[in-house]
Amino acid sequence: MSKRQNIQKTNAARELDRLKIVYEMHEYEVDESDLSAVHVASVVGKDIAMVYKTIVCQSDDKYVVACLRGDLELDLKALAVAAGLKRCSLLALKDLERVTGYIRGGCSPLAMKKHFSTFIDERALKMDKILISAGVRGKQIELCVKDLALATRASFAGIAR
Repeated sequence: MSKRQNIQKTNAARELDRLKIVYEMHEYEVDESDLSAVHVASVVGKDIAMVYKTIVCQSDDKYVVACLRGDLELDLKALAVAAGLKRCSLLALKDLERVTGYIRGGCSPLAMKKHFSTFIDERALKMDKILISAGVRGKQIELCVKDLALATRASFAGIAR
């Protein structure tokens, strides 16, 4: 359950509650001109190594979700290999909300419209806890890495550089 009940729940938080996974919600002031994970890390006072971004990719009609440290770049070839696909590309921003239910800067790997194959960069295994988007701009969820993998049915792979 959330440690702070006074913060309005998001679908991602409700999903964790349903799974009885412990998490902490962090709120921050949104800067529409800088939605980067590096900026989020600075405003929530966390090391960038803890703040993970969610990137959605596609290969033909399949969608794949990647979670990686906010200061790293997604390796599309490595993600395709991990997902067993020939190749994948970034999902066009104009399609993000239609496919996931989320907008840029507020995309969570939790509680998307449908479940998609999810991969967390293996560097996360060195961390006890990480932060991910709570599904809206201005909110982050801090939780144990293994709990995130359980909740998203994710696999770990070297998908970032």
